[in-house]
Amino acid sequence: MDARSLLIVPMSICLFAGSDAARAENTPDAVQLPPIVVTGTKPGLKRGSDQNASRVVRTIPRVLVYTTPLASSGIDPDKVPASVNLIDANQIKQTGSLNVSDALQKYVPGVMVNEVTGNPFQPNVEFRGFVASPVSGTPQGLAVYQNGVRANEAFGDTVNWDLIPTTAIKSVSLVTNNPAFGLNALGGAVNVQMKDGFDYHGVEIDTMGGSFGRAQSSAQWGKQVDDFAVYGALEGLHDNGFRNFSASNVRRFYGDVGYRNDSSEFHVNIGAADNNFGATATAPVELLQQYWGATYTSPQTTENRVGYVNLTGKVEATPTWTLDGSAHVRIFDQKILDANPTGTQPCDPPNATQLCFGDGSTPANGLNGAQLANPFGQNAVLGEIDRTTTHSTTTGVSLQATNTDRLFGHDNRFVVGASFDYSVTNFTASAELGTIGPGFVVSGSGIFLGQSGDPVSIGPVDLRTTSQYSGLYALDTFDVTNAFSLTGGGRFNVANISLQDQIGTSLNGNDTYTRFNPIIGGTYKITSGLTAYAGYSEANRAPTPLELGCADPAHPCIVAAFLVSDPPLKQVVSHTVEAGLRGARDLDIGKLGWKFGVFRADNSDDILAIPSPVLQGFGYFQNVGSTRRQGLEAEVNLKSSALQLYASYVLVDARFLDALQLGSNSPFADANGNVQVVPGNRIPAIPRNRIKAGVDYSVTDAFKVGGDMLFASSQYLVGDESNQAPRLPGYAVFNLHTSYQIDKTMQIYARADNILDNRYATYGTFFNTGAVPNFANGGAPFTDPRSLSPARPHAFYTGLKVTF
Repeated sequence: MDARSLLIVPMSICLFAGSDAARAENTPDAVQLPPIVVTGTKPGLKRGSDQNASRVVRTIPRVLVYTTPLASSGIDPDKVPASVNLIDANQIKQTGSLNVSDALQKYVPGVMVNEVTGNPFQPNVEFRGFVASPVSGTPQGLAVYQNGVRANEAFGDTVNWDLIPTTAIKSVSLVTNNPAFGLNALGGAVNVQMKDGFDYHGVEIDTMGGSFGRAQSSAQWGKQVDDFAVYGALEGLHDNGFRNFSASNVRRFYGDVGYRNDSSEFHVNIGAADNNFGATATAPVELLQQYWGATYTSPQTTENRVGYVNLTGKVEATPTWTLDGSAHVRIFDQKILDANPTGTQPCDPPNATQLCFGDGSTPANGLNGAQLANPFGQNAVLGEIDRTTTHSTTTGVSLQATNTDRLFGHDNRFVVGASFDYSVTNFTASAELGTIGPGFVVSGSGIFLGQSGDPVSIGPVDLRTTSQYSGLYALDTFDVTNAFSLTGGGRFNVANISLQDQIGTSLNGNDTYTRFNPIIGGTYKITSGLTAYAGYSEANRAPTPLELGCADPAHPCIVAAFLVSDPPLKQVVSHTVEAGLRGARDLDIGKLGWKFGVFRADNSDDILAIPSPVLQGFGYFQNVGSTRRQGLEAEVNLKSSALQLYASYVLVDARFLDALQLGSNSPFADANGNVQVVPGNRIPAIPRNRIKAGVDYSVTDAFKVGGDMLFASSQYLVGDESNQAPRLPGYAVFNLHTSYQIDKTMQIYARADNILDNRYATYGTFFNTGAVPNFANGGAPFTDPRSLSPARPHAFYTGLKVTF
């Protein structure tokens, strides 16, 4: 073993509140960055030592940044030519949440979360104006990986954050300006690394309850025996939600079995989740003014299930060559039930005994192709229940080699790798007619729509898609001097997407997208505590099967449900440049860290979901030319054994660069339902200014208190791409938390969210005010076209944590 890479210190086990790694996470001076161990060393107990001894041997944690999806590609942060954003297990635990997006929003300066679905466990995570969302039809601009496996779903590149087992997370890094993470990494990549039995020892049980019927519990256990280790985590949660029909149930499991010796390491990890949500979406402002928990059309539910197996291996072939590999199988099932207004209506006289679609003369057909009779009463308000099912099976392999031989007498790190993912998805959709009652609840009639409408098309869908994503990448970091490092490389992506219509032939298609994305950058260590960085990179996003199946404005479809034959879309390409400074300094009161950076990302052939000007609820996907997202990020933090402070400010300026005519439901749309976008108009749903701050203080060794705040400035509503309507107001939220360590085993804690009970919304759009009467106002028409996602009012929670 290379003696230069090993540093160990003895430490008494009585210093910790729990045992081994479980206790280390509770120490006041716990490192706030992911503890990555030097290659060839063993965390936790040294092999052959007595696990019952009063003193154990530990390695000193080193902070490394993962520059590829596979974990052994870690590099010193001072050599990364981009912004560095890292979250460790201790920070995730401090949020008291089983939702990893809460930790991302709290600790990553540029991240904002909005609840476009109306459910906190299915959020949109936005970073620098790019989004990773569970909502089909959202342009996905962030790649997400869990233990080196791509978590963006095959059909729409969606990210279901609820499927990630939060308790089992070891670290999360948000990597920018790096094409090695493949497709969708336009704005960056979220790289989640999971715990195993080598780095987590002991047992922890954490139970919490509080407002809105919240009851959650998690348990984790890890143990190492010689060269083998086992880890397991279970999570369960129920929340009634503060809105009507918004209950959530989360059930997750994650396990890992590992083997490690001095030159190799192998793991098998498995996971499963079975979750269901009331996804209540936006509600008209007029309803929210009467009741903050109001919903519009119901029911709206989502069921997510996943199961996966991942095999990983790492072998140190020589002192300077390391080989990594992984193979995985992932099965994903989703069922969505979504009640909506409908384009179906009684035909104009004298044919009022029949149903029409879109107008009073175009027939609404049944599944047999014949026009439907009208069974509904004269005063009935018609709606429909749209159902979709998605079943995806994904298999994939990744291989990577890392070399650390010196080059021309200088330190050098070279990484080359390849990945291949193959996915088969079966997607179905149907529409059942019904009536909308006074509570905006749609009751089904058992009558299903067949192919209906012209030009608007609706009808049953049965589609099989295959996606093959291949990539070959290489990165090299060369130390020109001890202070100056250069990084260069790139990734070649190939995406082949095939659509096979299982009902007819109109959806059939086959598209292939290829592109090489380069990276070049450098870092310069000005002093031991100050580093400058700058870099340029490109990334691409291939259109998804969903987008390819709904891209014709002449034949719009209910987004994410009813697909029609469409023209091809171009792939999105981002060009990103960023530069900045970061540093750290030891002070008498603790360690001061800070960073300041600027960035600009230009997208060509960006893809947006465009609402149809013909019929409410229908839309299509379209390339909209070039867009730009640019801004600055500033952060400062102070860490000591008793006090931790952080504060950040981020500016994100996101704009269209080309003149466009887009369909919109905005009240400022013209007679044809279009708005005119001019260069410089801001992109909706992206707050320009974000401020975050927080403090944690140890009053005593056992008693801790803290608080944090978040401010987001105003944003334009989705559909207001022309920037003519009033903006969604900005908001500020303040939270408090505290904990008390009763003894070495037990801790009680509490948290209060939104302590000022601020009523605000994180997302807004427009709706058709004439589609459904305002039953809450005696059936009068709606007059305000704004529809918002209300944020949770003040909430209080308390919990008990036991470690041993």
